[in-house]
Amino acid sequence: MSVAVGLALMAAGAIWKGRVRKPYLRVRAQDVKYRRLPRDLRRSADMAIAAARHAAAADEPAIIRVDDVLTLAAEHFGHGAVSREAAAGALRERYERNNCHADCVTDAFDECWGVG
Repeated sequence: MSVAVGLALMAAGAIWKGRVRKPYLRVRAQDVKYRRLPRDLRRSADMAIAAARHAAAADEPAIIRVDDVLTLAAEHFGHGAVSREAAAGALRERYERNNCHADCVTDAFDECWGVG
């Protein structure tokens, strides 16, 4: 009996092997992507801050641009069409949280006033 069940499972695995699994609904997949967008933007901002701090010399401030956050969001998280305002908002939030006033400069605050 157990041999028959094992053979049936092996046959089913051979038939279904390699089939691409798609999400049940495309709308549901897009909804998940947009729910993850704020978190991914915050992570992109953290990555941009860390990269700028690493690249800066000891006596100069780290320069973090909104474009860096947009690039990281597209490359690492697949968010290609993100508004500059959303990226600037995430960068401002992480800038404040990481206490970047001491050693960083950003253009994220210019974005909220429409200067950038």
